[in-house]
Order: sequence, then C-alpha cells, then structure tokens
Amino acid sequence: MLTGALSLGLGLTFRGVAPAAENGKETRPRKGDRLVFAYGERAGQVIVPADLPPGGPQQLAFPMDPVTKVVRDGSLLNQVALVRLDPSQFTEETRAQAAGGVVAYSAVCTHEGCPVSMWHKASKTLFCACHASRFDPADRGRVVDGPAPRRLAMLPLQAVDGDVVAAAGFTGRVGRETK
Repeated sequence: MLTGALSLGLGLTFRGVAPAAENGKETRPRKGDRLVFAYGERAGQVIVPADLPPGGPQQLAFPMDPVTKVVRDGSLLNQVALVRLDPSQFTEETRAQAAGGVVAYSAVCTHEGCPVSMWHKASKTLFCACHASRFDPADRGRVVDGPAPRRLAMLPLQAVDGDVVAAAGFTGRVGRETK
C-alpha cells in the first residue's frame, strides 16, 4: 500500500513539469479553490462535508480552480488531507481555520516529504508511514509523535453553498525543509 502511494506521488512530481506550470496544475491552493477527490472512482469530483466520515479517516484531495475547473494536481505539494471531526475538540486557532468540523492540511510530511496518507484511528491523528510521524488535526497539525520537525501546513477553509472552499493558501511551508 505504501509503495503504491509513493510511486503515485513520485509520478505526480515528475510528469510534464512545463505543461503543468503553464496550465495552472502546479499552482498552490488559492482563496476560492474547491477541493476535489484526489484518487479513485470520484477523482476530480468536488468534496462536500457529507463525503467525509465523522471522526476520520482523512480524504486526500487536490484544489481546483473554480473558474477554469483546472485541478491543481501537477505537484504532490498540492495534495491536501481533509478530515471531519467534532469542532468542540479543536483548539481555538484550529476552529478559526475550519469550515464547521472540516479541517485541511498539507498531505506532505515535514520530515522527509513522504505522503501523510494514513489515519491512526486510536489517537485520531494523521499518520506518515515512512517514519511514523503523527499529526493532530484538532490542534493545527501539531506533531504528536515521530521525527517530523514541525507541524503540517494548514489550509484555511470556509463553507460556500455547501462546498468546502479554501479561504486562503497554506499557512506555512509545505513539506520538508530543503538545505
């Protein structure tokens, strides 16, 4: 399972860089972007809160320009983890960036840039299987375990006509630090 996710992620990173940059597929999430399913039978379809199971797990998504309908899937750095939790569990700072009970984070680990594509059910945390970092979605993506050096970048959300919409770009650096 992890091998498939890494292969898919690497393919997204290296395919057609110039065309993706020209057509907006590599553009980072922006205010007003809708979030769409990243993979599976519903890939490219807009995600609504009812699509997200209460209490997790997360759904992997990509931002989509609401005007051009271009899905920004030209870079793994655009992959987003959406999760729906009880908003009473959120810190005040998290609640301010959520759309109801839905929060969104970069799905790229801050340790080595691996996909944060798994869910740790017992602790309700986002999990990176590469080196076992876990992140708390109720507390702005805070690191709770593992070698990740910093929290996940959050994608502020708002609800618009029943859709989950980006209220701004990512709140911090996406992925690992480069030297």
